[in-house]
Amino acid sequence: IQKPRLFVPAMTVANGTLVQPACFLLVGIPGLGPDTHFWLALPLCCMYASASLGNLAIILIIRVERRLHEPMYLFLAMLSTIDLVLSSVTMPKMVSLFLTGVQEIEFNACLAQMFLIHALSAMESAILLAMAFDRFVAICHPLQHASVLTRPMVAKIGLAALTRGFVLFFPLPFILKRLSYCRKHTVTHSFCLHQDIMKLSCTDTTVNVVYGLFIILSVMGVDSLFIGFSYILILRAVLELSSQGAALKAFNTCISHLCAVLVFYVPLIGLSVVHRLSGPTSLLHVIMANIYLLLPPVVNPIVYGAKTKEIRSRVFHIFSQNGR
Repeated sequence: IQKPRLFVPAMTVANGTLVQPACFLLVGIPGLGPDTHFWLALPLCCMYASASLGNLAIILIIRVERRLHEPMYLFLAMLSTIDLVLSSVTMPKMVSLFLTGVQEIEFNACLAQMFLIHALSAMESAILLAMAFDRFVAICHPLQHASVLTRPMVAKIGLAALTRGFVLFFPLPFILKRLSYCRKHTVTHSFCLHQDIMKLSCTDTTVNVVYGLFIILSVMGVDSLFIGFSYILILRAVLELSSQGAALKAFNTCISHLCAVLVFYVPLIGLSVVHRLSGPTSLLHVIMANIYLLLPPVVNPIVYGAKTKEIRSRVFHIFSQNGR
């Protein structure tokens, strides 16, 4: 196994302060040696294969099946596309890090990965909100569902999610580039995150802290509040149904989405709390960040494949044809 190189050249040095490093060093999982990292690459490869195949299968099934061209499934296709790109942005580099022990990631490549991770997470949050709105209209106002969530409206919602994620997080690489960095250039995760890169600066990071907090609260914070409010209204409408069977059937259509929301937001909230209440980055920080980024792309296709009859039957049909 190749040993990690610890020397990182500087692009610019002034008065002992590294203005901009040529690259950063990714730690992987703190406290684990190269041998352990090497063996962790195998399950990580399996996770990446599962995430890629699962999300790609959902996208293709929804693309081919015309009866699935409804708002819920179109939003699901958007969610799977985001998960597919997000897993491709993070997992291959992690596999390379664990297999080879090469820790270096070029400075601009690190900023690009950081931007994509945060922007895609914001887009995923927006799509989860759109799916909650779809369930709210379908259950609370079923007669208006077809007229409210038309295909052009679904496309506009998807475009709005894409635009918001891109526009709000686009400044992050530039406000990080304006900082001067110290001799310490070790990123304490297996990928680049804004808060970790920011901590490596020797200069004032007030702008980064304020802007980072603003976009987290205005994106994930607002989205989570609206999702919670949607489910309060959904639960109230379900409880008002006269038939218990009808109530269970109505709420059952929300189970997959609820699982996706919990898988996305619980690690995110946990990571935010750990970052703000604990001290220096620890093993807990790293584990929470890995769960937050790696779990949704793997779990979402499994949940939706198991709970969605149309997708499940299509998958069984494909396998039964191949088995003949």
